[in-house]
Order: sequence, then C-alpha cells, then structure tokens
Amino acid sequence: MKIALFGYGKMGKMIEKIALERGHTIVAKIEVDTLNVNFSDMDVAIDFSMPKAAFDNISNCIKNRVPVVSGTTGWLDQYEKAVSLCNEEKGAFIYASNFSLGVNVFFELNAYLSRMMQNLKQYQISMEEIHHTQKLDAPSGTAITLAEDIIANSSYKQWKLSEKEKDAITITSKREGNIPGTHVVNYTSQVDSIEIKHTAHNRKGFALGAVIAAEWLYKKEGVYSMKDVLGL
Repeated sequence: MKIALFGYGKMGKMIEKIALERGHTIVAKIEVDTLNVNFSDMDVAIDFSMPKAAFDNISNCIKNRVPVVSGTTGWLDQYEKAVSLCNEEKGAFIYASNFSLGVNVFFELNAYLSRMMQNLKQYQISMEEIHHTQKLDAPSGTAITLAEDIIANSSYKQWKLSEKEKDAITITSKREGNIPGTHVVNYTSQVDSIEIKHTAHNRKGFALGAVIAAEWLYKKEGVYSMKDVLGL
C-alpha cells in the first residue's frame, strides 16, 4: 500500500519503519502544511499528529476518499463530527486511543472485569497511568478509555484526575523518564485487592497496531474500531 503519514515525530518514524518492513511505501510525511497535499497518491493515511491538527487531517482525508487511521489524542470533542462526515462522504475511518494489540485485549479484559464486579460495592476502583515526560496530555487517552468502559458497567458516574470524589474513579497520572506506557486498574476493599495491569516495553507495539489497522481498513467503507480489526 501507499501510506501517507500525518505527523512525523517518534511515532511517525516508528510507523514508517514497520510499514517499510511489511512491504508498504511511504508517499508523504506531513507535519504542518496540509494545504498542498497530493491525496490522489495515497491508498491510506495514518495520523499521529497534534491535537489541533488531527480533525483537519482526518476531514481532508475523508473528503478526498482516503481511508484514515488516527491515534492522535486530545481532539475528541470533535470526534462525532468526524464520524458524521465519514458517514456522509462514505469514507473509511478508525480512531483508537491506543493501537497496541495487547492494550486492546486489555480493554476487553477491563470491561469484562467491570461487569463481574458491578454488584460488589465494597470495592473502590482507582487507576494509575505512567508515561514519559514528553507526553503532554493527562490522563492518557488509554486511561480515559479504560475509565469510560468501567463507568458503562458500574455505578460510577465520572472519572477525576487526582481528585477523590464520591461516584468518581480517581486516575493518577505520572510522567517519568522514557516510559512508553503503563496502565493499572485497582479494585480495593478492606480485605483484599484485585489489580490488572498492562506495561508497554517500547513504542513498537503501538506502531505495529496502527499499520495493521491501516492494512485492514484499506478498501473498506465506514467507521470502525480496533475491536473490529481484531475481531474482539
């Protein structure tokens, strides 16, 4: 496939390396200027840009009939607009807060555990996420996805960053060293604790998942998620 990269930071470079290893061609590396882009030369686009650029990147791809995969976080107040546009234009779009194959299995495990625990009110739920110091948003998009899945299956109403509040899941965010990403979900009672944890050892898993998603999305129409890609 001919792949365009929107955003060419650490993730973009890792995606490029994996895409080339899998026999694909990189036809564009776009960091800022999206006005003079040759969309006709792309089979699919992968967006790991900045929050302020993501919606425009995605919209332009959809309008130009280029399937687009996005892992950019911090722009989701416009997600429904992107979904509506994709449906109107009969485009193809996947957004994921985390493309790691292991994390997406972890999402399913987290949702399943939350359903099992929903009637055990003696357990208090809290979360912790740890990332490298260059990560700007907090909590991480992955942590928000985990929290929202728990909220959908429990009596919790919201999540709060660092704050303890009734009916809220407390998320603690830490920024340390060069940690790719660690997420922990805790269920704690007076007598015991249950913990599930995912630890990324490097960024390769995120990049590989994004390329696999792009391969899966090519020549499709509609709005999908990594659950569709992985058949979960």
